[in-house]
Amino acid sequence: MKLEKTTRPLTFLRRGQPVTVGNVPPDRTLLEVLREDLHCTGTKEGCGEGDCGACTVVIGEAVDGKLTYKAVNSCIKLAHSVEGMAVFTAEDLASDTGEQHPSQEAMVQCHGSQCGFCTPGFVMSLFGMYQNTGGGQDITREQAQADLSGNLCRCTGYRPILDAAQQMGSLPLPPGCEVNEAATLAALKSIRPRSQASDTYLRPATLPALLQARAAHPRAQVVAGCTDVGLWVTKLHKRFDQVLDVTAARELRRVETYPHHLAIGAAVTLTDAFAALVSEYPPLKTFAQRFAGLPVRNAGTLGGNVANGSPIGDAMPLLIALGANVVLMRWDKKRQQVAHRELRLEDLYTGYRTNVMKADELLCWIKVPRAGKASSAAPGQELLRVYKISKRFDDDISAACLAIRMTVANGVVKEVSIGAGGVAATPVRARQTEAALLGQPWTADTVMAATAALRAEFQPISDMRASAHYRQTVLGNLLQRYWLESQGLQRINLESLTASDLEAVA
Repeated sequence: MKLEKTTRPLTFLRRGQPVTVGNVPPDRTLLEVLREDLHCTGTKEGCGEGDCGACTVVIGEAVDGKLTYKAVNSCIKLAHSVEGMAVFTAEDLASDTGEQHPSQEAMVQCHGSQCGFCTPGFVMSLFGMYQNTGGGQDITREQAQADLSGNLCRCTGYRPILDAAQQMGSLPLPPGCEVNEAATLAALKSIRPRSQASDTYLRPATLPALLQARAAHPRAQVVAGCTDVGLWVTKLHKRFDQVLDVTAARELRRVETYPHHLAIGAAVTLTDAFAALVSEYPPLKTFAQRFAGLPVRNAGTLGGNVANGSPIGDAMPLLIALGANVVLMRWDKKRQQVAHRELRLEDLYTGYRTNVMKADELLCWIKVPRAGKASSAAPGQELLRVYKISKRFDDDISAACLAIRMTVANGVVKEVSIGAGGVAATPVRARQTEAALLGQPWTADTVMAATAALRAEFQPISDMRASAHYRQTVLGNLLQRYWLESQGLQRINLESLTASDLEAVA
């Protein structure tokens, strides 16, 4: 039976005061509420798909008794997902007497704005950076470039904006521009969660409650960060009568460390998930920053990326190469308890955006072997690399992605795992290529044979991002790059260049 869509009020903080908006449908975006209901037109709509950053706002949330700040794209964020949080927009930064916040004043002094359309989004990303660095202190060029990767500008060439990022920490903070964190935390506590007995936007606070809601409402649209589902709303004009949001379940907001693996909850943001992975596997740092722009990583979750199963999703090739498993959970009505099953990530998918999950199941955990724990082979040299090929270096979707983890001992390939994206209907494991490498001497001849096997293993399609021939060719080239890097060659790709290097050749 089709549900009759109903609305519910939405309450969040602005400038330290609760704001309540009535009659908000479950699929209404935060940008629509800000611009149309609250008339905050400083927040712009550019692309409507989380790609340009003109709609960036900063979300403040109480985590372990502290106020955290995250820049996010409001155009693809469902409004009800900020219930009980603080929302900062470009209108909220200046003092009541008109004095500019350092993130704004730095843009003025460094001439960081030209046409001005993208400027509010840049300012909000700068504000988030300012708050997270203790007042904009010691921001490097590389950090500024990484944190502003989700904001696009057609006018300035970015250099003055990067200058502003580094200069804002030296500017005074006028009275009235500071965030009273103690008062904000107290105000957040005063916002009581609304009863969800008959609501169409469900956001349970515990894992059992989440699974019970899934069992009771198997047709509800499941969302996490909405970095993909949000596009279904803005671009495909889909409408949802009922939404089930996993991000409030406190058990799923954690990264748990065990002797042999990391357990990453489905509600852990991409930012935090990659921080944990980079801590375990330092070579992943550049890939983590390239995965998406910071506002997308701040909103999206690793669990959502995996459950969505896009063939061009970048997380899955990496996780396949790392030997990750997924844990699916449901509510056992008969026993009145949580039930679960575990399987390899590559076995989750059955076809294009389809998987083995039942109607009452949710993907709840991703288990990633810790460094040195994924291999059962004899000790040797382990090399992990993941390569993303896209038209833009930052904030772009892959044409192809290849992740390789290999252990070589005494010059022989003892273990190898390869994940690929953008070459099939699902993220896939390159089993034939693995077979061509396993047990073979790690030599140029072996790599040449494996390159041919890799190019022949998949039959990709041609689309707007790349032709099938290009994808097949580049897969082999990436394996060749992996071979060269294993032999000690450096600075053979853009990932090895710094922000200063890129500016020098601009």
